[in-house]
Amino acid sequence: MLQAMSNTNYSIRTDWEIEEIRGIYNKPLLELIVEAANVHRQHQTGSEVQVCTLLSVKTGGCPEDCAYCPQAARYQTGVKAHGLLKDEEVLEAATRAKNAGSTRFCMGAAWREVRDNRDFDRVLGMVTQVNDMGLEVCCTLGMVNEYQAERLKQAGLYAYNHNLDTSGDHYSNIITTRKYEDRLNTIDHVRKAGISVCSGGIIGLGETTEDRIEMLHVLATMPEHPESVPVNALVPVAGTPLENQPRVSVWDMIRMIATARITMPKAMVRLSAGRNTMSVTEQALCFLAGVNSIFSGEKLLTTPNPDFNEDLAMFELLGLEPRKAFKNALEPAN
Repeated sequence: MLQAMSNTNYSIRTDWEIEEIRGIYNKPLLELIVEAANVHRQHQTGSEVQVCTLLSVKTGGCPEDCAYCPQAARYQTGVKAHGLLKDEEVLEAATRAKNAGSTRFCMGAAWREVRDNRDFDRVLGMVTQVNDMGLEVCCTLGMVNEYQAERLKQAGLYAYNHNLDTSGDHYSNIITTRKYEDRLNTIDHVRKAGISVCSGGIIGLGETTEDRIEMLHVLATMPEHPESVPVNALVPVAGTPLENQPRVSVWDMIRMIATARITMPKAMVRLSAGRNTMSVTEQALCFLAGVNSIFSGEKLLTTPNPDFNEDLAMFELLGLEPRKAFKNALEPAN
């Protein structure tokens, strides 16, 4: 069985039918993992994992009502809000991340949308300075229009994160302050600007299995697959509407990871929020199923995350090696 599956040619497709993705997702788990592992080794370097770091450059006070987010101003979560960090604070964090082995540095701001003001100008300056350090620079700043995406590209931005979060049908149960189409429009603006798209979702939001499949279908049928697909498990935070949601099982995470890998073979599939509660054994299964990117560092915006030393020890144990920056690009963004 293993030999027969390894000879299968998995091509890049954007014409997936939802029935096909449903069939993949619902395969017997071990069969699904083996198939995903074969796809991964056909299109990726199997032992290579990109280490990324995410820094909250502006925390709290967000006007959105995302039911999972401790940074929403309307929820009492104990998150201490702060304005945009100083340039030197961001550069110090980027330097620490690079020295620890990260090759992608993502800056997140708790904004609903980018506004053309001094704060955005300052972020553009940060992007340029971090890009000059030889790191892939990623931002997640909320919604952007075409002009703002172009400015980010000119500043040297390599990637932009804008997650779908969940399916279109379930979206209004989680967020009411924007529409699903707003998410898709921002992704279109980023793609048109020539910036790598980073888009995935969160499981554990009270969604059904069908919602998960529908979200993967949207991602896998985009004109171009996202370069990065983060798979997040909800980290319930006291004070948010989803504070009492049960944590999703590692098996649910693996099904999402494996299905993403099979349907989007060239994408970087990132094990994101929720990793801090996983054992090394559980993470190893995620790597086997197609993960080749992680966030490392003590925090993921405002929630706990494994630190660099833990991850280095895990890499050594599992025989993994860090992926170099700009591997899929001819040169750093200019």
